[in-house]
Amino acid sequence: EVQLVESGGGLVQAGGSLRLSCTASGFTFDDYAVGWFRQAPGKEREGISCISPGDGGTYYADSVKGRFTMSSDNAKNMVYLTIDNLKPEDTAVYYCAAGFCTVVYGTVHGMDYRGKGTLVTVSS
Repeated sequence: EVQLVESGGGLVQAGGSLRLSCTASGFTFDDYAVGWFRQAPGKEREGISCISPGDGGTYYADSVKGRFTMSSDNAKNMVYLTIDNLKPEDTAVYYCAAGFCTVVYGTVHGMDYRGKGTLVTVSS
């Protein structure tokens, strides 16, 4: 059974940095892509990034390039998302995800396995 558990969310000030972690189990990173989504209040869920199991490449949505960095530790089955220069509009629930990732016109999709999410609130 695929399980994804996020941690690291909280209340942070604008301009700060935050690292989210995800503990993955029930699959290997050779089987599925891993990635992140977020959903801001009143908005649709947005794909942020994914790491491909094939070439190991990391792909980002155009909307987050430059401030978001995704990484993984395959040996520990851990996935990370670091967000720099946080902005109030980054306030959202952040979800770790796994599955098949597609990137279309600068947007990230797929990865139907999702965790329960961790809330990030950025104060101005």
